[in-house]
Amino acid sequence: TAWRVLELGGSELDAVERGCGQCEIDQCDGSVGYGGSPDESGETTLDAMIMNGNTMEVGAVADLRRVKNAIGVARKVIEYTKHTLLVGESASLFAVRMGFPYEDLTTQNSLALYSEWLNQRCQPNYWKNVVPDSSKSCGPYKQPEKVTSKEEQITSQRSLRNHDTIGMVVIGVNGTVASGTSTNGAVHKIPGRVGDSPIAGAGSYADSTAGGAAATGDGDIMMRFLPSYQAVEYMRMGTDPTVACQKVISRIQKYAPKFFGAVICANTTGSYGAACNKIPGFTQFHFMVSSPLLSQPTEQVVDCM
Repeated sequence: TAWRVLELGGSELDAVERGCGQCEIDQCDGSVGYGGSPDESGETTLDAMIMNGNTMEVGAVADLRRVKNAIGVARKVIEYTKHTLLVGESASLFAVRMGFPYEDLTTQNSLALYSEWLNQRCQPNYWKNVVPDSSKSCGPYKQPEKVTSKEEQITSQRSLRNHDTIGMVVIGVNGTVASGTSTNGAVHKIPGRVGDSPIAGAGSYADSTAGGAAATGDGDIMMRFLPSYQAVEYMRMGTDPTVACQKVISRIQKYAPKFFGAVICANTTGSYGAACNKIPGFTQFHFMVSSPLLSQPTEQVVDCM
């Protein structure tokens, strides 16, 4: 969809918006758009961002409720505000002002996921060091009178699926770069949680003087390292896109060896690459490439490291 927009003369931002927007409509992998990843209260909320690598402008929304086209709303943040990131109920009100309709993001599928989770005593969840014991029961949780911190690293149950976000980098014919992401976030997340996807430099980053990158995976860990920004900076120094992606992944590995994540990188000449962290059930990463050198969109695969 994004490639077709470019072929028809659309801008790089148009391509990112339409490409990610198509994934929202298709509910890609259940992890993008409406009807997936219900939070602890059973509601689906959306995060998205879009970045213009010429002007370095970013538009983003997080915890967006009752509006389906999150990437479209993010684009409006660039076009009609001096802000970068709008969140929650206020982001939804902005979306309505911009002409987006209120729609229910819940589906039979997301309700079924939610009720199955409740029946499994709310496992897995994202709480720690609380009472009652979050590894055995549902909340409401509160902090114990005496805190005993036990460090756990839980490998995400999403890891068996290849993605949990649509991330896209578009390089135009003149080397102009745009990037974007859209996601419904972590399944069973604590309401109000925002992951890496709508954070500039974490979920994606674009700079027309260097290149673009986008990330997918465990956003709570990945956003701490701004992997997309770091990858673009490596490419600015002349690092090959594949190596740039690998360096970013290996940096996170030092602190979180079991994290689920991958990064795609492309520089202004059209070279590209990707890298991912190898964990059980996630040993390869698949991504799609369209370019003038390819007759059709082509799936590429890298082995995780």
